[in-house]
Amino acid sequence: MCNEKRHSSNDVTSRTIRGRPATGPFLPFAKMFSTPQQLARRTGIKGTDRFHYLQELVTEFQTTADQEAKRQVLANLANFAYDPINYDWLWQLNVIDLFLGGFPMFVHILANRETPPRRLQSISDADEKLNEFGMGGICNICLMRACVFGDPAFHISNGSRTADKRNKDYINSKPGNIASIIARLSDDNEETVLNAITILMFLVTPASKRYIIIEPVKSQMFRFASSPNPRLANIAKVFLQDYFEEPEQQ
Repeated sequence: MCNEKRHSSNDVTSRTIRGRPATGPFLPFAKMFSTPQQLARRTGIKGTDRFHYLQELVTEFQTTADQEAKRQVLANLANFAYDPINYDWLWQLNVIDLFLGGFPMFVHILANRETPPRRLQSISDADEKLNEFGMGGICNICLMRACVFGDPAFHISNGSRTADKRNKDYINSKPGNIASIIARLSDDNEETVLNAITILMFLVTPASKRYIIIEPVKSQMFRFASSPNPRLANIAKVFLQDYFEEPEQQ
């Protein structure tokens, strides 16, 4: 667990989303901003208190005109998505849609099998940090903790497993959701890109494969495989090996 550290009020990323040593090829996520004791003090012991606090966060995100406040709220919601105990509450509050709404949809990528341009612009000129935190939230909410930690002894209740699958199935249920995640592969923020690759790897199913294992994604993975960033290069090579059977471009 991360040690407590003070940050300035403007340092949203470091204050609310902290990195951890990663295991295996899945490096970019891991966002937990408090210990269980701190979380209990902030949101209350009872589930209803936690639900009401999450509801307040969602309401603030939807109603505030302050962009900085939106970033902080979405970052905090992404942190809560890290803990499977919150899955049902986040589901009731449609938080997945907030995460997906943090960045634009690009359905044309799927429709035309186009290679995304280097820099995609949304109609609303989406905020880079909202993109990052939205992707981080999706990464947290749709990935099994046992897979993340690489520890088969890590216990997850059957209820949490069901909720985890429900979240993944919901994201996969709309090809536009997958398209918007693919679009983030062209983002300039490497953390957003790393999260996007990780999410796509975990969203692959027999039904969703035709929307994910496509030439635009393959082209992007070839580009990332030669990145000077070893985290990005390694995960791109794993993606190519697992889904395109090509470790690197010749």
